[in-house]
Amino acid sequence: MADDVLVSRVGAVQVITINRPEARNALDLSVATKICAAVDELDETDELRAGVLTGAGGTFCSGMDLKAFLRGERPVIEGRGLCGITQTRPRKPMVAAVEGWALAGGFELALACDLVVASTAARFGVPEVKRGLVASGGGALTLASRIAPAVALELLLTGEPVDAARAFDVGLVNRLAEPGEALQTAVELATTIAGNGPLAVAASKLLATDGTQWRADERWRRQSEIVAPVAASEDAREGARAFAERRAPVWRGR
Repeated sequence: MADDVLVSRVGAVQVITINRPEARNALDLSVATKICAAVDELDETDELRAGVLTGAGGTFCSGMDLKAFLRGERPVIEGRGLCGITQTRPRKPMVAAVEGWALAGGFELALACDLVVASTAARFGVPEVKRGLVASGGGALTLASRIAPAVALELLLTGEPVDAARAFDVGLVNRLAEPGEALQTAVELATTIAGNGPLAVAASKLLATDGTQWRADERWRRQSEIVAPVAASEDAREGARAFAERRAPVWRGR
């Protein structure tokens, strides 16, 4: 379907919208391929600094399209995971804008984003165990790194959903918005990120996401290897000049 994924730009922010409201934005191979291509465009385009992933029609995503599943389709990109972003994460920051349900694979897509903005009416769940399945699109592997392990286990083992308020309380959701305003709030958050130095943002994301996996005796060395080029960059000098001159910096990404 030609318009099952919509891609637009708001300034330096790319907005990716799953556009299958009649199917509660369920994921088939077509949707997965187009999300993957859009994220590649985000990562490869200098003018784009951050992305937002959302769903049309008041639902974020209900997970895998079971009709497509019965046809033999899987919304997985080889070597990159669900929609190409759960196994190989986007290089640039991504914000999920969640209205309604983020269920099963939809929840895992939200987890693949760096930050989550949710409507107060949103609900999150990984119900796979209720059908004798495992949340293997990233939920079982990554949920405990985003929230307290005991809470992650509760969600994974019971399959019961949680509302936006509890998701916010346990740290799964960064910001809450009124119903219908999650996308606007997410774009505002992504725009704030996009206004910062792109080299510094990329390095900060890398350190925060990968640094926890490094051995204690190598963390500072590896951090220095990543930070030193940023500190010596033209952008770092521009940031200092702009501060001294009381103006907005003009980032070059070098």
